[in-house]
Parts: sequence; C-alpha cells; structure tokens
Amino acid sequence: MYPNLKLQLFRNAVRQNFLARELGMDESILSKIIHGYREPSPEQRQKLSVYLGVEETWLFEKYENTPRRARRATMFLRME
Repeated sequence: MYPNLKLQLFRNAVRQNFLARELGMDESILSKIIHGYREPSPEQRQKLSVYLGVEETWLFEKYENTPRRARRATMFLRME
C-alpha cells in the first residue's frame, strides 16, 4: 500500500477516476497501484509524482500491513 499516494490524492481533492483519465491510465490499474497490488512502472511513478507535485521516493514509500494475528504472536514471543 502507498499511503502517501492516497494522502496526496486526498490533499489535492483528486479522485482516482479523474487522475487515471488525466494520465491516460486504466482506472483499475491505478487502484491496484494505490492499494499495493501492483508495482507502478518507472513511467507511471514519474507521471504520478509530477502531477501531484511531490518527490517520487516519498510518494511511493511502502507501508506493509502486518495481519493482526501475526502482531499478537510477535508480541507474545517477546514477553517470554
């Protein structure tokens, strides 16, 4: 998941379908990129960062969501 990409869409009041049209990108591909199911190509990364006016490396910092059960197991193991 790319939370900074989602944040910039919110800050700029840009809807995914509008952005996809503006950049000549399929809406489903953009959605998959935003939610981390697909890696953007270098060209897509560049287009998105330029359009949103932010640094590419910041925009595409990944957030890995650890499942809740895995977090509990890790916490339990630390207590032992």
